[in-house]
Amino acid sequence: MTARFIALYETPADRSAFDRHYRNVHIPLARQLPRLRSYTLGRDLVAVRGGEPCYLVAELQWATMDELRAAFDSPEGRATAADAAHLQELAPVRIMIYSDESVL
Repeated sequence: MTARFIALYETPADRSAFDRHYRNVHIPLARQLPRLRSYTLGRDLVAVRGGEPCYLVAELQWATMDELRAAFDSPEGRATAADAAHLQELAPVRIMIYSDESVL
């Protein structure tokens, strides 16, 4: 099982300010989250069925949901969450967490 944290950012009004902050501040903070297994970004999204695509998708993975929760309860997690509140001012975001399971 893998626990995943997904953040879907809408297109910011000022893309360069958002990108600069995300790259220079948010990524370094998030990379310090305890037991983080991977951190990937998706760009150039295309909506398959209507609606506007997201500007940026971030996916963070931990081995278990307990590790994910512990990471965000840590000092590093609180710092990352505080910065995420600032990012929310630059671009609306939807955040989800889930555990995956293999179906094949």
